[in-house]
Amino acid sequence: MDNLRPVVAVLGAILAVFGLTMAVPLAVSWAMADGALRVWPAPMALTVIVGLALWLPSRRRRRELQPRDGVLLVVLVWSVLPVFASFPLMGWAEQAGRPMSYTDAYFEAVSGLTTTGATVMTGLDALPASVNVWRTFLQWQGGMGILILAVAILPMLGVGGSQLFRAEAAGPLKDTKLTPRITQTAKGLWAVYFVFSLACFGAYWAGGMAVLDALMHMFSTVSLGGLSSYDASFGHFASPLLEAVAVFFMLLCSCNFALYFIAVRKRSLRPAFADPELRATLFVMLGSALLVAVVLVLNGTYAPLQALRHATFNVISVASTTGYSTVDYLQWPVFAPAFMLLLSGLATSAGSTGCGIKMVRLLILLKQARRELTRIVHPRAVQPVTLGGQTVGTEVIFAVLGYMLVYGVSIIGFTMLMLVSEIDLDTAVSAVVASIHCMGPGMGSVGPAGNYQHLTDYQTWVLSLAMLVGRVELLAFMVLFTPQFWRK
Repeated sequence: MDNLRPVVAVLGAILAVFGLTMAVPLAVSWAMADGALRVWPAPMALTVIVGLALWLPSRRRRRELQPRDGVLLVVLVWSVLPVFASFPLMGWAEQAGRPMSYTDAYFEAVSGLTTTGATVMTGLDALPASVNVWRTFLQWQGGMGILILAVAILPMLGVGGSQLFRAEAAGPLKDTKLTPRITQTAKGLWAVYFVFSLACFGAYWAGGMAVLDALMHMFSTVSLGGLSSYDASFGHFASPLLEAVAVFFMLLCSCNFALYFIAVRKRSLRPAFADPELRATLFVMLGSALLVAVVLVLNGTYAPLQALRHATFNVISVASTTGYSTVDYLQWPVFAPAFMLLLSGLATSAGSTGCGIKMVRLLILLKQARRELTRIVHPRAVQPVTLGGQTVGTEVIFAVLGYMLVYGVSIIGFTMLMLVSEIDLDTAVSAVVASIHCMGPGMGSVGPAGNYQHLTDYQTWVLSLAMLVGRVELLAFMVLFTPQFWRK
C-alpha cells in the first residue's frame, strides 16, 4: 500500500480539482435561472471532499512515479472521474421526474470525458442550460487528456510527471521530448489548446451562434467530442458558414498539437507542414470527403454543390472522431457510412484530441509492409523503415504491431460480448467500433438519427468499458491484466 500512496495522492488531487470544475455549470445555472441550481452543490462538495480525503493522508509521500504508477493512475482517473461526473446528471433527472439509472448516467459521463459523444439522453433542446454545459464541458476537459494538465501541477504535489505523461500521451513516438522539462511541455500543449478554444468560440459567435451555443459547441469541437445541445446535432443550425467553421477546427484539432507548439517556439509553420503524419491526415480527410461527394453525385443523392457540402462536413466529422451530423448519412449509399466508420479509426494524428489507431501507426505499418514485400524480391536488401527522414526503431515497429493485435482482439472481443445479448450484428459491430474509436454514432439503431438509449444495462456497460479502453490507448489498459504488472 505504501507504493500506491503517491498514486492515491495524485488521484485525490485531480478529483478535488475536478470537483471544482462543477462551478462552471453552477454559475451557468445561477445566471440563466434554468431551474437546476440545486443539482450542483451536493455533487460538487462530495467530489472535492473525497478528493481531499484521498490526497491529504498521502500528500507527503514524495517520489517519482514509476511506469506502472503512471499506467495505473491513467486508468484510475478515466474510470473514477465519470463516477462523480454522473451524479449531477442523475440529480437533474430525479428533479425533473425522469429518473436516470446509474448505468445510463455513468455511460453519459464516460462518453463525455472520453470525448466519444454517444448519448443515452433525448430531448436535448429542452435540457437545462447547465446540464448541457456540463455534458460538453466534460468533453473539453477530456480532450487534451485531463492528466496532461495534471502533469503541469505534479511538481507542486511532490511527484514527478514524466511517466504519467508517457502513459497518457497518444501514439508510438510519445517519448520524444518537446522541452527539457515535462511540466513546460504540458503547459505549452494546454496553452495551444486554450488558444484554439478561444478562436473556435469567437468564430462560432461571429458566425451567428448564441453565446451559450458557441461555448458548448466550442467545447465539443476542439475536443473532437461531438456532443451537442440539440437532438438534431449540428444540423440544427442549417448554416454552411458554421459548418465551414466546424470543419476548419475539426481538421486543426485532428493534427498533432505538438507541431503547433513547435511552430510557435520556432516562429515558423515549416516544421508542421514537413511532418508526414500531418500531411497524410489532411490528405486522407479531404480526399475522402471528395470521394464520398463523388459517390453521392453518381448515385443521384444530391446535386454537386450540396453533395460536396454534406460530404465534407459529415466525413470530416466522423473521420476526426467528432461525431457531429447534419443529415442522416445512413440513408446514403452503404459505401459511404461504412467507409466513414473505417476512417474514424485511422485518420487522426497522434498528439491530437482524437482517438483510434492514429495515422502515424498506419504509416509505419504501410512502410513495414512495403519493406517485407521488397525482401521477397531482394532478400539481402537493407531497407530501414523511415518516417520524416528518421529511422523508425525496431522497438517502435514491434510496439505498433503489438498494438494492432490488441486493437483487433479488442474489437472482436467486445463485439462478441455484445452479440451474447442478442443484438443485431450491424449495431453490435458499429457500436463497438464507434466506442473504441471514441467517435459516437455508429450504424444500425445507434446511427446519427438514433442514440444509445434503447440498449440494455449489460450492453451499456460493455460499451462504457470499450470507450475507456479506447481512450487510454488499449495497451495501457490491457497491461493491468498481466501478472508482470503486479509483481514487485
